[in-house]
Amino acid sequence: MISQSFELTRRQALAGLGGVSVAALAGCKTVPVPTTAATHALLDDIAWNLLRHYPETATSLGVDIDAHGALRSRLTDRSYAGQAAIAATLRTDLARARAVDTAALDPATRTSFEVVQSAYATALDGFALPYGDVAVGSWRNSPYVVIQNVGAYLDLPRFLGSDHPVRNAADAEAYLDRLAAIPAVMEGELARIREVRAIGLIPPGFLLDKAIAAMTASLADAREGGAYVEGLTSRTGAIPGNWEARATRIVTGPIAAALERQLAELKTERAIADEDPGMWSQPRGAEYYAWALRASTTTRLSPEEVHGIGLTQLEEIHGRMDTILKDIGYRQGTVGERMQRLAEDKRYQFKDGDEGRGQIIRFMEERIDWIRAQMPRAFDTLVDPKLEVRRLPPAEEPGAPGAYGGAGSKDGTIPGKVWLNLRTTDLHRTYTLPTLAHHEAIPGHIWEGEFSHTLPLIRSVLAFNAFSEGWALYAEQLADELGAYDEHPEWRLGYLQDQAFRACRLVVDTGLHANHWSRQQAVAFFVERNGTQRDEAASEVDRYCSWPGQACGYKIGHTEIVRQRARAQAAVGPRYDLRAFDGAVVRGGNVPLDVLAKNVDRYIAAAGT
Repeated sequence: MISQSFELTRRQALAGLGGVSVAALAGCKTVPVPTTAATHALLDDIAWNLLRHYPETATSLGVDIDAHGALRSRLTDRSYAGQAAIAATLRTDLARARAVDTAALDPATRTSFEVVQSAYATALDGFALPYGDVAVGSWRNSPYVVIQNVGAYLDLPRFLGSDHPVRNAADAEAYLDRLAAIPAVMEGELARIREVRAIGLIPPGFLLDKAIAAMTASLADAREGGAYVEGLTSRTGAIPGNWEARATRIVTGPIAAALERQLAELKTERAIADEDPGMWSQPRGAEYYAWALRASTTTRLSPEEVHGIGLTQLEEIHGRMDTILKDIGYRQGTVGERMQRLAEDKRYQFKDGDEGRGQIIRFMEERIDWIRAQMPRAFDTLVDPKLEVRRLPPAEEPGAPGAYGGAGSKDGTIPGKVWLNLRTTDLHRTYTLPTLAHHEAIPGHIWEGEFSHTLPLIRSVLAFNAFSEGWALYAEQLADELGAYDEHPEWRLGYLQDQAFRACRLVVDTGLHANHWSRQQAVAFFVERNGTQRDEAASEVDRYCSWPGQACGYKIGHTEIVRQRARAQAAVGPRYDLRAFDGAVVRGGNVPLDVLAKNVDRYIAAAGT
């Protein structure tokens, strides 16, 4: 069980920052570290210091073994005290990283130190704000600790059922230890959302409606044992022990009670909530959004600049779509109106119910097999990732996007996963799934993650939204360049619609959080300008309301990768090789965009010799 202090407020806990700004840490004395072994040891020590706060990440990476095996029985402390402890570690290790003289290090090691410094400095700025969850080495920053797509009530059933291994009795005991820790984790969350309610941070009512529905379903499931118990019993059939009875006691008792308390708080908030969707309406909301946008894009672009980029790119992409739509017979109306009519064409729809869900999964698997075979044409270094296509847990589907994916464990024992939202088969069309396969799996998130796993441990832990999602959009573009849509012009429309969708995100996210847009205005922009299905658009808009800035990382990151490719082509001339460029970028690992430019500089220098 994790020790918690529920009386410690965010302001009190984070007072440990001691008034020392992140910028002030730059003044630390430089102490050269003379050997490669020493620098790698320091990076590993920094990684393990972080993983002790995020033991679930250690499990997902498959590194909670041997001397670190105790992490498999623990969960992240989501209380104020836990937040303060994370911030203290970041502060200390940022100073250690900045004290290293990196001038004499090899480029890859220098990059690793640059990555640590960027991630930790940005996260510390987030912890200095008075509310919210701060992603350290991840992508999900949220002002709301518990909402329709944020919180232990959603994260932990999925994690325990898919990533926590149950291969023997010790793993099963660790599973039970983690079950026993869940009530304290939820109490930590509860204390935080009550505290910020007192200062005026209350989610919009439409998000609370979704969260209340999702938590009500989770509570009903817990009262029956449900997913938590099944996640253990489905894998302990050959392991002697009374696993079901022990798990059921924890789930139907303390976990259900913790869910009841959180649900009661959400209902209290709903009674006083308004419908304003954006951060502009929250305490210090403009300050929070500026930070969230910086964290997501790893740039200093203002909301106004991001909004303008989105509008410009949307017009460019729609120009390409217009030509294809006319070629296949859709000549009247705006691009958005014609894409809506295309979506109504029965030829591109899947059947309802489980039969259609099965069709969608098989279609995805076929497209992944095709693109896997094309990789020697695009990369000079290849990997062979294990991956699965799976349905999201139904309790998570109402608040989730259409799909998401990620690499498996660092040791290869846990496969990468593409999670599909199959709440209704109407969320997907045959012309949208090919691009989804390239984005989430190959050569997108799962492919890129395999390369990051070859780097020092800290590089597998730290990720940057602009690179992660920018790379996944670049993966969609590569698939097009490799001929993925040549025989199916409607598939290319699906690809371009997805690119336009990400341009819309720049407009809508900034519109919601900086320009005082309503939820209805945001949904209408997607539907009318891009032809997005209304259900999908509504789910997306609600996601932006609870994850401010996150949606902007995609197109900003993609734009920068494409810009760097054009720069490399111009600099290298006839010696330019797509496979070498792609290899240099992906082998450089997940980096902020300024560090990406340095990696491309090294490719240019090597290609020019």
